[in-house]
Order: sequence, then structure tokens, then C-alpha cells
Amino acid sequence: MALNRFTARFPPMLRLPDHWVWDSWYARDDTGRWHVFFLRASRALGDPHRRHHRASIGHAVSTDLRNWRLVADALVPADAPAWDDLATWTGSTVRGPDGRWYLFYTGVSRAEQGLVQRIGLAVSDDLLTWHRHGTEPLVEADPTWYELLDRDAWYEQAWRDPWVFPDPAGTGWHMLITARSATGPADTRGVIGHATSDDLTTWRVRPPLSVPAGFGHLEVPQVVVIDGQPLLLFCTNNAVSPTRGATTDQIWVVPGTATTGPWDVAAARPFTHPGLYAPRLVPDTDQDGWQLIGFLDHLDGRFVGEIIDPVPVRYTPGAGLTPAR
Repeated sequence: MALNRFTARFPPMLRLPDHWVWDSWYARDDTGRWHVFFLRASRALGDPHRRHHRASIGHAVSTDLRNWRLVADALVPADAPAWDDLATWTGSTVRGPDGRWYLFYTGVSRAEQGLVQRIGLAVSDDLLTWHRHGTEPLVEADPTWYELLDRDAWYEQAWRDPWVFPDPAGTGWHMLITARSATGPADTRGVIGHATSDDLTTWRVRPPLSVPAGFGHLEVPQVVVIDGQPLLLFCTNNAVSPTRGATTDQIWVVPGTATTGPWDVAAARPFTHPGLYAPRLVPDTDQDGWQLIGFLDHLDGRFVGEIIDPVPVRYTPGAGLTPAR
């Protein structure tokens, strides 16, 4: 059957028989255990496109990034009425200087039919039990630089996928965001949104760290440093403009001079892997290298919805990110 064919080609790291699994992000606790947070929605919905408005944030733990034990969901939609009462979407998890864990996430509401995205926060003392930080969103799009909801320009207001990391100089925190510029051709306004904070709870929206360069949106952004080289990873599932040429590539990597940008998205190079989407670069603690971990999107004309085994990768100047073996 089709499932066996997928499993043989791409062994599933995390597959739930009753739920689709897609975007994920990772954190490591003091014991060395890995925690994966991931979007999940019931396969009983039938149509995988419906999963977006039924998403909650699942949670599992592992010692080796391959064998996972499910624990209680980290976060589910809030009780109505609330800004995040329809679905909770992709984010990132960091440990604060106070020792607590901070989970930044995207939320959408029933009142707006899921069309307006905002960013919120949940906190935990142990990575297992999470509580929302207040009842209001933490970070919202600023129309000074970013496109708000305009159905004539785009099908939703893009302000999601927060990736939070400490400032390399030790002065606060940065948040990268999937966003769209307030100006430019409607199909190519995708930019890396930016916000900063001194304390992880009060944020100031800043100008984007990139300019429009042929993408409608730049999803699940992440920054890492590999062998001294700052890299921006993002993906896109929409057709790029003719200025970039026709392509089916979905995963892109941009070298930069600092993790804080700016990023020349026009210099993005693709990483080709059939079906892989929304991957994260995760350290390979056994091999002293890096690996991509993401989910299988559409393969052989079918939505799969499972996270596959880590893909070892290396970065080579001029060649970009490539499989390590």
C-alpha cells in the first residue's frame, strides 16, 4: 500500500496513526533529552487542508531524535472568545535567564475566520506543563513596515512562525517572523519580519531583516551558525515570481554576516529533498554535525503528514547546504 512505499523511502521518525503531524521545533533539557513540539490535527477530518484550522501543539520526548514518547499536548486553542481560539500554530521554544521555558507560538481566531495571525507566549517550569502568558497576543504586525490583511493582495495576514534566539552580543533577544512587506508587487512581498526584546515578554516590532526578493512568504525561518557561517533557513510552498524563474524547490538557505541580519534573500540557494517541508536544523550531538528534521508534505500526489528521520547535512561555501551522506 502507499504508506509502506513512503515508509520504505523515508523512515518516519514520528507518525501518529490518528493524527497528521507537520511543522515541528526542538529543545533540549538539562538531562539531555530532546523535546519536539509539533502541529497535529485529527485524520478524521478527511481533507488534510482542513487541518490548519484544527491544529494544536503536540509534544514528545526522546533521547536520540529517532524514538519518541508522546506526552500531553503543550497547547490547544483557547476557549472562545480569544485571539487564539481557532488554532495554535508554529513557534519556537527557548530557556530564559530565569530558568523558565518560553514557548512562542502563532494563534488565529474564530472571529476573523483564521485570516489574521498574531504571536503569543506560553511558559513552563519543566517543559511539560504550559500556561499562557496573559490573555492577549504578544507581538502583532506593525503597518509601518508590514502588510496587514488585504484579500486583494494575499489570502491572509502573514505574521507567524516566530523563531526566537538570544542576541549574540548578550543584549536581549531577537524574533524572526514570517511576514510580508507593506509595499511591492503582491505576489513577491515575503520578508523576514523582526522584533526585539530585553526580557522575552515585552517586544518591539522592527523593520524587516530582508527585502522582497521573489517569494510570496518565507515560512518557518530559523538561523544557526555552522562552522562559523551564519545561515538563514526558510521554506516556501507558493510559486515564486518569474524574476526567480520556475522552480519546484521548497527549502532555501541564505548565508549572511550575522544571525541578526540583514539577509540577502535574493542569494538563497535551494536544498532539494522530495516532499520534505518546514525542516529545522538540529545539532547532531553524536556526530558533531547538523541534521535537517522536517515532515513529509505531498509525495506521489498525496499528503503524508509525518516527521521523517533526521537528514544529515553539511554546509559548503559556494555549494550551500547538501546531504552529508
